[in-house]
Amino acid sequence: MHHESLAMGLFEAGCVQFGRFKLKSGIISPIYLDLRLLVSDPVTLWQTAGALAEIIRGLPGPSGQPTRPRLTFDRIAAVPYAALPIGVALSLTINRPMIYLRKEVKAYGTSRPIEGRFESGEKALVLDDLITRGDSKLETIGPLEKAGLTIEDVLVVIDREQGGAAVLAEHGYRLHSLLTMREMLDILVRREAISPEQHAEALDYLDE
Repeated sequence: MHHESLAMGLFEAGCVQFGRFKLKSGIISPIYLDLRLLVSDPVTLWQTAGALAEIIRGLPGPSGQPTRPRLTFDRIAAVPYAALPIGVALSLTINRPMIYLRKEVKAYGTSRPIEGRFESGEKALVLDDLITRGDSKLETIGPLEKAGLTIEDVLVVIDREQGGAAVLAEHGYRLHSLLTMREMLDILVRREAISPEQHAEALDYLDE
């Protein structure tokens, strides 16, 4: 039920859109996810941070024991730009410091590639809004590791289920997601937010 409420919140905030969208890869998709809009919806942003915090703490099973291990890390490493507001909300929720890798390094001032304070040898949790094929996560992880940080886990709000988890696993990283694309689609059609035809078209796209 908790994930159902969040999926509906993302949909109502406009973060989940249906139509015909050209992706960065050039592929035409019937569904588009834009979690950058969360910055304008504080209620859903806070709800997202709370749900991510539950994953970090380890989800309790019927016996009270965690059904997945607690994630251990020293700092949150948010991926610009969509994950920055999510990272700040999560940082405030779990009282853990955040850093982020700059997309462009300034040619003046400190010229730091990573903003925020950290020490070499610390463990960072990479946080992003989505994962598709995983390439952008590896592009983020490389400079963080070069700076002396240890990366073991990547946490995202939505896994588009298009190979990202397997790519990360090949490089020794674990993926954790709040929702998969199929889980979100199932919730939306069950709650009659989308039509059965939209649901089927989106699933066909994922299968392809």
